[in-house]
Amino acid sequence: MKLGIMQPYFLPYIGYWQLLNAVDEYVVYDDVNFIKGGWINRNRILVQGRTQYMNIQMSGSSAYKHINEIGVEPSLRWREKLLATIRMAYGRAPFYHDTEALVSRLIMNEETNLARYVYASIREIAAYLGIKTHLLLSSEIEQDRSLHAEERVLDICRRLGATEYLNAIGGQELYSPQHFAAHGIKLTFLQAHAEPYPQLADAFMPNLSILDVIMCNSRDKLRTMLTDFKLLDGKTGSGAHA
Repeated sequence: MKLGIMQPYFLPYIGYWQLLNAVDEYVVYDDVNFIKGGWINRNRILVQGRTQYMNIQMSGSSAYKHINEIGVEPSLRWREKLLATIRMAYGRAPFYHDTEALVSRLIMNEETNLARYVYASIREIAAYLGIKTHLLLSSEIEQDRSLHAEERVLDICRRLGATEYLNAIGGQELYSPQHFAAHGIKLTFLQAHAEPYPQLADAFMPNLSILDVIMCNSRDKLRTMLTDFKLLDGKTGSGAHA
């Protein structure tokens, strides 16, 4: 069984969905510390041809709290404002009207817990992309929470019966292939590829929010993009395209 584990990111770039699609089970790591300045509560879209951040308005955020201990500002005002910004930015996009209702549901969700607000958006986008991977919240999994970093990931892998652990390419410095192999688990890294596609900008801007991707591409094209990555063997660093 192939397993992926990643924090709940807000409408993340295509590589996040490639990893989610490449595994059998995917753990949304919501009971780890919130990272300020990361991608948990924000992402980038194109507004009038330039990149601009879109943000979830949080309450009680702190790097000393777990993601699932942070709130979302209950007011609908910031949600409506963000939705209006997206409408202004992508109203002329070729697939805006195909995705307008979906995006409205994601942004206007009245959930006031950050982890669950983002988790809901992950589930909805995954369904739109046709991803069948089984999703789990780490806070709902039995595990040894006294462990940290690699040891905790290994504990989750063992408890869920994983035979292979897939991680984004940035994890190469964090995890030891030998350590995983000692527990009978293969370690593999996914290197995403951002093939240029027509955007509402003069020059292609890679790694924007999935909103930019779904607004500008058909569902058939999206399915092709989900498999456009390279898998690297953790032991040798060699790899093959999906």
